[in-house]
Amino acid sequence: MRPQGATAPSTPAAAADEGAWALIAGGGTAGHVVPGLAVAEALVALGHPRRSVVFVGSRRGMEAELVHKAGFRLVLLPGRGIQRRLTPANVGAVVGILRGVLQAFGLVRRLRPSVVVSLGGYASVPCVLAAALWRVPVVAVSYDAVPGWATRLAGWRAAACAVAFEDSPLPRKVVTGTPVSTAVAALDPARDRASARAELGLPADATVVLVVGGSLGAARLNDAVLGFVAAHGGRAGLAIRHVCGARNADDVAARVPPPVPGGLVYQLVPYEDRMPLAYAAADLVVARAGAATVAELAAVGLPAVLVPYPHATHDHQTANARSLERVGAAVVVPDAELDAERLAAVLDELLADPARRASMAAAAAARGRPDAAARVAVVVEQAAASRPAATARPGRAARGTPGAGEAAGR
Repeated sequence: MRPQGATAPSTPAAAADEGAWALIAGGGTAGHVVPGLAVAEALVALGHPRRSVVFVGSRRGMEAELVHKAGFRLVLLPGRGIQRRLTPANVGAVVGILRGVLQAFGLVRRLRPSVVVSLGGYASVPCVLAAALWRVPVVAVSYDAVPGWATRLAGWRAAACAVAFEDSPLPRKVVTGTPVSTAVAALDPARDRASARAELGLPADATVVLVVGGSLGAARLNDAVLGFVAAHGGRAGLAIRHVCGARNADDVAARVPPPVPGGLVYQLVPYEDRMPLAYAAADLVVARAGAATVAELAAVGLPAVLVPYPHATHDHQTANARSLERVGAAVVVPDAELDAERLAAVLDELLADPARRASMAAAAAARGRPDAAARVAVVVEQAAASRPAATARPGRAARGTPGAGEAAGR
């Protein structure tokens, strides 16, 4: 649903009226879009006008809601990704991709951006191909330990790849970390916990567990949490904020056990649009292991129980989760093993050991890169500056983009 007061998504022709300095292409889920917005805000902080940064996304993704809410221009391409199995739906997907590629070619030709930033996901591919045709530098931003095929394609063409993991297989890589929002980067749980709990209606003196399955929700986590609440509803001193996913909200709401007087506090939230507050309020997080979630947990310094989505491309969520497990910041539970009983066992172990949770939090914080968005923005400016002056669009970068040392020192 489009936010109240937001303008309608831009068409390619309308977006080209003013030109652009940067195209940020890709998305689909909040896990892709939110880091892209963080990079866009970092570019604005470096002096680029907000309207000079244009997002290109998919009509089927969350871009229409999130990007317009942030005040950036947006172009939505037709089509969707190809399923990784033989299905008649892929015929229509191929047609949609071809239409998207043609629109992207025309868009890049008219806008003549100084740089294209690829976030991965379906919509990034047409823009990367168009950038190759019109000789526009590309920066591939890779959040996952194992890059997807769209990011690998962008990496082949990229002037630089801003990566989250040192062992990333992408070429010309610069380790920046995964961008997180300014609000998340600025969090201090010790300072912000009391006010966050008051704003969210959570008890000040309870142990708070935040459960979140990503922007689309996760049925496995939902079932396990509902089973846990049914079996342990009488537990005092515990609060659970359960983000179930908007598409699952009616089903989950119908299965919530009745509250037990004096027992645990349970909050059901279809979609969490106040994640910084939710993180600040939490003592422990149970979540999927998307790259954005893993980066946010590290940036805030939160202990976690991670349940990787087993069907993610190249099983990249397991690789993401293991990166925190190896340093003692998370407990990883395979998806097939998660049920109410296993969740109860893991929570009992961690909730009974505050010292271990504190150690996990410190380990997570040591892995955090709250300045990742600013680091990526410097890489983007450097790539834009590498474009031949004869073809670059006039703007801040064409007048002289600072080197890495100068920009990083601001």
